[in-house]
Amino acid sequence: MKIIKKVNSQATQDGDGVKISRIADFSDKYFDPYLMIDELKSDDQNDFIGGFPAHPHRGIETFTYMIKGGFEHKDQLGNQAQITAGNVQWMSTGYGVIHSEMPITDEEQGMHGFQIWLNMPAKDKLRPARYQDSISLPQLNNQTGASLRLLAGEWVLGGCIDASPLADLAGDGALADLTLQSAGHIELNLFHKEQVLVYVHTGSFASPSLDTGELAIVDSQQLLDITAGENGAGALILTGNKINEKIVHMGPFVMNTEQEIQQAISDYQQGKFGSLS
Repeated sequence: MKIIKKVNSQATQDGDGVKISRIADFSDKYFDPYLMIDELKSDDQNDFIGGFPAHPHRGIETFTYMIKGGFEHKDQLGNQAQITAGNVQWMSTGYGVIHSEMPITDEEQGMHGFQIWLNMPAKDKLRPARYQDSISLPQLNNQTGASLRLLAGEWVLGGCIDASPLADLAGDGALADLTLQSAGHIELNLFHKEQVLVYVHTGSFASPSLDTGELAIVDSQQLLDITAGENGAGALILTGNKINEKIVHMGPFVMNTEQEIQQAISDYQQGKFGSLS
């Protein structure tokens, strides 16, 4: 396994003062088709209770995954759902979505989850929005202390194959949550993907050396070979194929030209996205 680049997450805030750790690149240099990984991890409700009040998006896909705690989602399309521990939600925003994500108030065990942004190819950025969430996700296990929760796409582990019900992410995106026991080991052949990212959210890897809060961009044409440290590890594995298009980014909008960004702002201000009642 060859690490091309390591990136450390950075503490920041978003929404109504929600504290998060963020890794982002809107230059189209490193993570394509991914744009951003936001991790929310806290046992203090003050860090997340404000949630994410109504806000717009255009030109991206948002992928939310909860390990602990949950959020209630509402959007102007009429979708309303609780995204609870062990489940995911995918929005392909296309032309435009207005949505809110508020913490479920009866959750007392803290919060740990992610929102991940994927870029959309130019041909799809103005198509109607799409939405899907999960009520259960498959899991693959091996005999060396590793398990994969299949968040999106198709995966193979130890000769067994299975797929998440979410299958149509931009850039052929596929995501899994890897759990390794103490000194647990996994090998994955991901040669069919151009991009492979590994983000450690719990514990650490003994080989290759990677700690909590670090993301590795790895060579997709080498076997993904990971061994956990003595306390085990948890990590997101994100794969996809590069879109290779120019990115222009402003806040919640990601388009291909500055003119398209200004049009997105104008359309939103004129109410063309609809409204969240």
